[in-house]
Amino acid sequence: MRGSPVRASILIPGLLLAACNPPVAQAPAPLRTASVTASGETVAVGTSDADAADDPAIWRNPADPAASLIVGTDKKAGLYVYGLDGQVRHFLDAGRVNNVDLAATPAGIIVAASDRNDEANAHIALFRLDPATARLLPLGRVKAGAGEAYGICLWSTPGGNGPGALTAFLTLKDGTVRQLEIDAAAPAARIVRTLKLGSQPEGCVVDPRTARLYVGEEDVGIWRYDARAGSGTQGRLIARADGQRLVADVEGLAIAAEGPTNGGWLVASSQGDNAYSVWRLADERYMGRFRIGAGALGATEETDGIEVMTGNFGPAYPDGIMIAQDGRNAPAQNFKLVRWDRVKSALNLK
Repeated sequence: MRGSPVRASILIPGLLLAACNPPVAQAPAPLRTASVTASGETVAVGTSDADAADDPAIWRNPADPAASLIVGTDKKAGLYVYGLDGQVRHFLDAGRVNNVDLAATPAGIIVAASDRNDEANAHIALFRLDPATARLLPLGRVKAGAGEAYGICLWSTPGGNGPGALTAFLTLKDGTVRQLEIDAAAPAARIVRTLKLGSQPEGCVVDPRTARLYVGEEDVGIWRYDARAGSGTQGRLIARADGQRLVADVEGLAIAAEGPTNGGWLVASSQGDNAYSVWRLADERYMGRFRIGAGALGATEETDGIEVMTGNFGPAYPDGIMIAQDGRNAPAQNFKLVRWDRVKSALNLK
């Protein structure tokens, strides 16, 4: 017996409607995100009601770790030097310096900042940090080719040419990454390699133990390169901005090194959801993510630059310290200080 024409007339339109409207894909469940709180914060930068504070760097005082210093940028005005108590030790009017890094060399503690005072021509501003006075001494600006300077990271290369020899990686807004040999004593710089990404990068960091360079392409993810100048220009995308583990923009990158070889973690600012993501350096395995939540000092939001350094920093930070820019601190942006052992505990990092 054939089916009833009436029933068919009801079923066929229903089937057509189902074919035209497939089931809506379910959004993936959010990943677990741990929470820690800040143990300290810096005095806010002087530029209020603006995107001003950006990137920190840490100098660890080997003789008195509690007397270590933080250098942070106000990208509208210059460089601050803070103590671990968050108080300002020194401010230097350096104009529009965006990102900062430092390295201890035989010529002293060299501080380098990406200089955006000339948007058409990139420069690196160089300084010497006096640990006794916590003051920055300007050494000069070195040319770094055409384009607008953005991010910077340093590598104190073994066997460098001279006491002030450093390697700098400078990221530009057009996707270029320039590798330069720096002579801070002169000062002078020479471009030795150029890398190219498809879109804007900013944060970068070098693991000096493995000679690996990590670069954050803001809308894409994290790339790994061999940091040695003669190693070619091909990189490997090790972590995508997938909207879960890492949410664009990919901003600051930091190495939390443990041991003399390749132990520790790579940390990235997942700016799009106010979090930080962590990978194990040895095998680049994703280990989890965390936020700096609303404790007594408030949460961090829209973080640009970060820095992490392991080791003893005195009673307040006995197993390392993390510094994170807070893009929503009122009335002006600042940097939050976090005990690294609390991050390790929250993510069960071993």
